[in-house]
Amino acid sequence: MKQHILLIEDNDEIRENTAEILILADYKVTTAANGKLGVEAALANRPDLIICDVMMPVLDGYGVLHLVNKNHELAGIPFIFLTAKSERADLRKGMEMGADDYITKPFTDIELLSAIESRLKKVASLRNAYTSDENGIKHFLRDFKGEHALQNFLANRVENLYKKKQNIYHTGNHPQKLFFVKEGK
Repeated sequence: MKQHILLIEDNDEIRENTAEILILADYKVTTAANGKLGVEAALANRPDLIICDVMMPVLDGYGVLHLVNKNHELAGIPFIFLTAKSERADLRKGMEMGADDYITKPFTDIELLSAIESRLKKVASLRNAYTSDENGIKHFLRDFKGEHALQNFLANRVENLYKKKQNIYHTGNHPQKLFFVKEGK
């Protein structure tokens, strides 16, 4: 099944050209001419990735990103800003708000498609569900080419026993170790 991309761009020419590039790259594309229409389109048909301009009428790209992250049904969708704003402060603002990438105009087809592919691959790898037991860790390490790391972990670990209701970590502490809990909580 084709992956669905929502393209939110107020400039008709850029929106049409970018949509054409995405369609030729075998993506299903939905377009919106402003942020408000874009959010409505995302709610109506959840996309796999959102590409959004920053400066738009009605609702700007920062507003779109804020609403996407705030909505439980849309949260976690990879979000790429596509904008003419290339100031460092603009880039920082977008990244701090949770954007996954920031592409400045003018851009090349390859630059855009590479950013999309890398974001979609990342999401696909994060979707793998791993159980929280020893088998889950084995599968995780196998998927990320770390089988020997698990063998070293198991062979060289020190087991500590704790009394019931004894705290080993308090919320707010700076973590210094990774704990594998075999039993308890």
